[in-house]
Amino acid sequence: MKNIFFCLLLATATVANAQTDTIKLPGKQLHTEYLKPGMNQYLIVMTNPKMPKSSFLWYWLRTIKKEKHNNIPAIMITQRWYAADTMAYRSVYSINRASDFDPIYHSETVRGKTNAYNWTATRINGADSVANNSKKGFTLDFSAPNYNWNLDIETFEMLPLAAGKVFAINFYDAGLGPPKYVTHKVTGSEVISYGGKPVDCWKLFTQGTSGKISYTETYWISKVDHEFLREEDDYGQGMHRSKIKMPVNVNM
Repeated sequence: MKNIFFCLLLATATVANAQTDTIKLPGKQLHTEYLKPGMNQYLIVMTNPKMPKSSFLWYWLRTIKKEKHNNIPAIMITQRWYAADTMAYRSVYSINRASDFDPIYHSETVRGKTNAYNWTATRINGADSVANNSKKGFTLDFSAPNYNWNLDIETFEMLPLAAGKVFAINFYDAGLGPPKYVTHKVTGSEVISYGGKPVDCWKLFTQGTSGKISYTETYWISKVDHEFLREEDDYGQGMHRSKIKMPVNVNM
């Protein structure tokens, strides 16, 4: 009987330890001090079993700056996506409040088409001041403030990761709708090689569906420096994507 009682207590403790942390605004839910200004480089490889002798490659630059925007401390993140096909090039620019990573502005240019938005806690609007903005008349009201899903890498780096943690993050993908909470679980830890050295990382996992396609994504984030070092994703019909951080960080 005592053994049964002990097992029940252990099961109750396990459930309690797995309690979900809701990551939402307003408030300082993320450790913005973890983000380091500089340029980070990634290699993205996409493979398809239907084309076993080829893969699609991206060279991806993400630059983080901490400056002021309208006299408010802000975090600016610029993304540059390079591929063999120059038409596939894309650029992304985002501004967030430095205190809590609250989105202020977001723009992206893909295949010559620009989508630009002003972002507040209550709504997102197409930016009138941006020339040739294809989203000029777009507007969406929010029931609650949210985080920019285009900045998931930086968001993950700022999470208070620990064994058994589960996070529900209120993400929004600009121009789509509506925002939704996405669950991410710390499934364990693993030592991986980075820059020729072993690095102990937390493994963060999520799964979901996009249209009719189910997917899983796993991220490796270093315990000491809070760096997003690797991502492995699996999609329907054997599709796979890898994101690998290149061991070069140039201060800007």
